[in-house]
Amino acid sequence: MLRAVVFDLDETLAVPDRDRATLLAEATEATGAPSLDRGEYVEVHRRHLTGETREPIFDELLADADVDPASVAAAYRESVTNSLSILPGVEPMLERLGERYRLGLLTNGPVRAQRTKLEALGLESPFDAIRVTGELVAGKPDERAFAAILDALDVEPGEAVYVGDDVETDIGGATETGMATVQVLLPDATPDPRADAHVDQPNLASTLPTILDELNAE
Repeated sequence: MLRAVVFDLDETLAVPDRDRATLLAEATEATGAPSLDRGEYVEVHRRHLTGETREPIFDELLADADVDPASVAAAYRESVTNSLSILPGVEPMLERLGERYRLGLLTNGPVRAQRTKLEALGLESPFDAIRVTGELVAGKPDERAFAAILDALDVEPGEAVYVGDDVETDIGGATETGMATVQVLLPDATPDPRADAHVDQPNLASTLPTILDELNAE
C-alpha cells in the first residue's frame, strides 16, 4: 500500500516559458560572458549536484574567461526562476493528495537555485518534506538522495512512488531504490518500460490521482 508520493520539481511540477538554452544565453549575455553550449552545461551540472550555488559549474565552464562565475550564476538563477510557472491544476491536486498520502519533493541542484524556485512558486507548504540535493551527500540517481527523502517521510521504499520526468535520474534512480515510479512525459519523450505508469505532462494534475488509485489496487 502506498503511503507517500514524492515529486521531482523541474519539468514535473513547474515548467519554464522558454527553453533552457535560451535562459542560459540570456544569463551569459547579461553578464558579458562567452556563450555556452547547453549540452556542456548539463554535463558539468551533473558533477555539481551538491553545494550552495551554481558558481562551481560556471567556474568550470568559464575557466578561461575574464568573468565572475558568481555573477553568471546569479543571472542564470534569476532567468530560470522568473521563467517558471506551476503546471495547471497542480496546487489543488497536491491538496487533494495530501489528504491521503505523505507528500515529498526531491529535486536535483544547488541549494540556493532550488530553494529560490520553491519560494517564488509558493510550492513549499503542500509538502511534508522537501530535500534539495545541494543539501545532501549525493544527487539523483544516487540511492542516498532517495533514501534522504524516504527517511524524512518515515516510509519504506515499497510504500512510496516517485513522480518525475528524467529517465535516468528520476525513473532509473527511484526504481533502483525500490520505489514505484510514474514517468512524466514531455513532448517527444519515450516511455520508459521501467516506470509503473506514464502520464503526459499537461495531464499530470487530472490523471495522477487515478494512476495512484490503480497502483494501490495492484
